[in-house]
Amino acid sequence: MLKIKRVYEEPSEDDGRRILVDRLWPRGLSKDKARIDLWMRDISPSDELRKWFGHDSSRWEEFRRRYWKELEENEGSVAQLEIMEGKGNLTLVFGRRDELHNNAIVLKEYLDSRRSHR
Repeated sequence: MLKIKRVYEEPSEDDGRRILVDRLWPRGLSKDKARIDLWMRDISPSDELRKWFGHDSSRWEEFRRRYWKELEENEGSVAQLEIMEGKGNLTLVFGRRDELHNNAIVLKEYLDSRRSHR
């Protein structure tokens, strides 16, 4: 099972492996409290895309399109996540306050899409 969760939410047993999918470490959070199993900076949006988006919801659809394209070009990291997902619960963890407009949502959509086309 693949799900997403804010890093500031309390970890739970059903999270399985917790993968931080942000380029930057979340502010004010210790590594012990975050309980991250793996930090995959390279699966997150490029610095250029992240800065362009600036968490401006009016740019959301274009951000999704551009990030999807970056994911298509990042086969190694995507495959690594798919392998981990095949071994049990996997939670994509993100730091943004905005739970509707963040890269973890796009990444989950991308992975779900790949799974449905296999």
